[in-house]
Amino acid sequence: MQIGIIRTLTLVLGVLLTAGCSNSPTSPGIQPEVVNNTDSFEYQVSDILNYSGAATYAWENSGTTANLNLSSAGEAGDATLTVLDAAATQVFTGTLSANGTFVTDTGVAGEWTLRVDYTSFSGTVNFRAEKST
Repeated sequence: MQIGIIRTLTLVLGVLLTAGCSNSPTSPGIQPEVVNNTDSFEYQVSDILNYSGAATYAWENSGTTANLNLSSAGEAGDATLTVLDAAATQVFTGTLSANGTFVTDTGVAGEWTLRVDYTSFSGTVNFRAEKST
C-alpha cells in the first residue's frame, strides 16, 4: 500500500515540476513565430497585450552587416530590438515601431545576438534580419 502511495506522489511531483519548466525564451502570454536560419532570421508575434519581458536569440550571420526590415504596430508601450555582432559589440538598437529597412553598423561575422525587449507593450511585432549582400 505504501509503495502505491509513494509512486503516486512521485508521479504527481514530476508532473508539477515539469509543468513549471519551459524552453521558451519568453514568458506565457506571447508565442513568437521564429525562423532562424544562417543569414536569415524572422520574428513575428501578434496580439500582445501589456507585455513586459525580453527574448534573446543567437543568429548566425556570415556577413559583417545585416539588413533589418521592421514592420510592427504598437498600440501602447515600447518594443526595442538590439543587435550585437559576434564580438558582442552593439551594431543596432531601435524601437520596433520605427517601421522601415535599416542596415546595422559593420561588425564581426559569426554568431550574432538579437534581443527583443518589451515594456508594457500591446500590439504586433514583426521583423526580419538578413545578411547584407
